[in-house]
Amino acid sequence: MRRVTIMSKPGCHNCEAAVKVVQLVVGQQAAVLIEEIDITSDQGLHEKYQHDIPVVLVDGVVRFKHKVDPEALAELFADEPGINLTGIM
Repeated sequence: MRRVTIMSKPGCHNCEAAVKVVQLVVGQQAAVLIEEIDITSDQGLHEKYQHDIPVVLVDGVVRFKHKVDPEALAELFADEPGINLTGIM
């Protein structure tokens, strides 16, 4: 199973946008787990990511900071069925 992790915090509008893009592009795939982590709940995560959120990791590797590019995200999942770019381009 593939994993997409979104580092975010409450009140972050860019984080909300990143979550929507991730859900629209890969959210319909059964083989992809999407998790959102509030960096304010962990001091170490807060120190590491506070100036870069949203941060999106795919399979544990940082792929996006500040903004998610839907086309680039879709390319990371090009071999997976069900990728959706409708309505976000």
